[in-house]
Amino acid sequence: MTTTPHRSDPLDRLAYEDRLRTLSEASVEHHFDAFTDISWDDPAYAVDPTDRRWRLPAEDVLGRTEWYRSLPEAEQVRIGLYRQACVTKVGLQFEQLLIAGIMNFAFALPNGSPEFRYSTHEATEECHHTQMFQEFVNRSGQDVAGGSTFFRATAMLLPLVARRYPHAFFWGVLAGEEPIDHLQKSVLRAGHDTHPLLRRIMQIHVAEEARHIGFAHQYLEHSSARLGRGERFVLSLLVPVVMRWLCNEILVPSRKARRDMGIPDEVMKEVYWRSPGSRKFLRDLFADVRMLAESAGMMNPLSRRVWRLMKIDGRSSRFRSEPASAAA
Repeated sequence: MTTTPHRSDPLDRLAYEDRLRTLSEASVEHHFDAFTDISWDDPAYAVDPTDRRWRLPAEDVLGRTEWYRSLPEAEQVRIGLYRQACVTKVGLQFEQLLIAGIMNFAFALPNGSPEFRYSTHEATEECHHTQMFQEFVNRSGQDVAGGSTFFRATAMLLPLVARRYPHAFFWGVLAGEEPIDHLQKSVLRAGHDTHPLLRRIMQIHVAEEARHIGFAHQYLEHSSARLGRGERFVLSLLVPVVMRWLCNEILVPSRKARRDMGIPDEVMKEVYWRSPGSRKFLRDLFADVRMLAESAGMMNPLSRRVWRLMKIDGRSSRFRSEPASAAA
C-alpha cells in the first residue's frame, strides 16, 4: 500500500519549525569538540597495535565469519585495527561531502529560514567529526585510503546536487549516515570490551548523528508534499539504489583494503552479501529509512521492487532507532 504525504498546512509548518528549533538548541547545549572532549594523550587511549581489544566484534559481518574467527589472535587484532581505521576513513570522506553539500544547500536558503540555523550547526559538528576521525586514523598507523577508487574520483560531484535537488541530497545523507550509525549503536549496545578510544569516538558520533539523522528525517517528511508526482516517482526509484551504493562504499572493503587485510575472494562473496546472516544485517540497516519512505510517499509498487532488487527490503521500523531484536 502506498502512503501519500499530506499537504502541509500552517500548523504542520509551526510544528516542523519548533522541532528544528529544538534540534538547534540541543546543538548549542550538548555538543563536542574533537580535541577537548577526547583525552587523546591519556595513556588509556594509546593505540597499541597488539591490543586484543581491536578484534572485530560479532556485530561486524566480517568479524562474525568462520574465516576471521579461525585466524590467530594476532592476525585478528591486525585486521581489526585496519578495518576500524578503514571504516573511519570512509566515514570521514563522507562527512566532508556532507559538509560541502550542506553549505551548498544553506547558500540558497532565504532569510528567516529555520533550516539555515540547524544545517550550519550540523556542518560545525561534522567538521569536528572529520578532525576526530582523521586523528584516530593518524594514531592507528594504518595506511588506509577510505572509499573505492570510483567513489573518491566522483564523490565531489555529490555536493553539487544539494542546492538544485535538496530532497535527493538528504536521501543521500541518510544513505551514508544510517549504516554506520546502526553499526555503532549495535556495538555500543552489545557492551563488548571495545578499545576505550574507539568507544569514546563512537559515543560522540552516535550522540550527534542522532540530531543529524533526525533533521534529515524531519526535512524529507515535511517537504515531500511539495514534490510533483513525476519528481516523487523518479526519486522513489533512485532512493533504494543510492542507499545500497553508499552503504557498500562505507561497509564493503575496497580492493586495496581486501589486499591489505588478506580477505579471500570466497569470503568476500559470502560476507557481502550472500550469507543469510549478512543479508539480514543489510536489511536491518535500512529499517528506519523504509519507515521514512513510507511516510514521505516514496513507496509504490515499482519502487518496492527496486528495494527488493537491492536486497534492502523488509519490515519498516515502528519508531526511529528501533533495535533489530525488538523488531523481530
